[in-house]
Amino acid sequence: MFNQNSYGQYSSSSGGGEPLAFYQGGSNYGGYASQPSGGMGSMGSMGGGGYASGNMASGRMSMGSEGRWWEAFGTGGLEGEPSLMEELGIDPGHILQKSLTVLNPLGKVDTHIMDDADMAGPLVFCFAFAFVLLLSGKPQFSYIYGVGLLGTISIYTLLNLMSDSGIDAYRTASVLGYCLLPMVGLGGLGIGLGMDTAVGGILSIVSVVWCTYAASTIFVAVLRMDRQRLLVAYPVGLFYGCFALLSIFQVAK
Repeated sequence: MFNQNSYGQYSSSSGGGEPLAFYQGGSNYGGYASQPSGGMGSMGSMGGGGYASGNMASGRMSMGSEGRWWEAFGTGGLEGEPSLMEELGIDPGHILQKSLTVLNPLGKVDTHIMDDADMAGPLVFCFAFAFVLLLSGKPQFSYIYGVGLLGTISIYTLLNLMSDSGIDAYRTASVLGYCLLPMVGLGGLGIGLGMDTAVGGILSIVSVVWCTYAASTIFVAVLRMDRQRLLVAYPVGLFYGCFALLSIFQVAK
């Protein structure tokens, strides 16, 4: 069936020489040597390495021009970019200015003090008040937040009914939150002193008057309600009176 002569010629011609070509590293495959392919692989790897090193070098250059990586976790930000505090809308200078206005209620209040209202300071003071009450053995977080929310909505409604220009709820909450600062001091005194005594009652009255006077002064200055100051001060005083009661008494469970 098979041509034995042809098979013998093929085996003699291939067996008499070197072993099979594809077992040798330097042999050719149909006229193409394996060494150029290896060279091409080397060139490819060299090219890839050069490209990668170029990318790494450009990355180092870009990082060097923008700033160090740990600056991204700070509040200053990278060079040429706004700081983290600015992006969040928090201005420590304005927070300090409003806090000093509350601490000095007898001073003149700027009519534009609430043009850049924020909630950073009020939230900090509200949390601080709840925290000092917790340290004095009165964990009343839910009551503080509930009274604050209900009181803010009520005062916002009354101010818009009494004034011609009106005020938004955000500014109302901001003013009431900043004026809570004296009440935080009252809660801090309650840690070492008993607030259910005569001294505690006097300090509570002073704190309520202080908070009420500061808040009503800001509302009157912003809304230009000089002739309605007592009408503004009355609901505000009730609002801060509730916080004073929370600092004196323990709510029964």
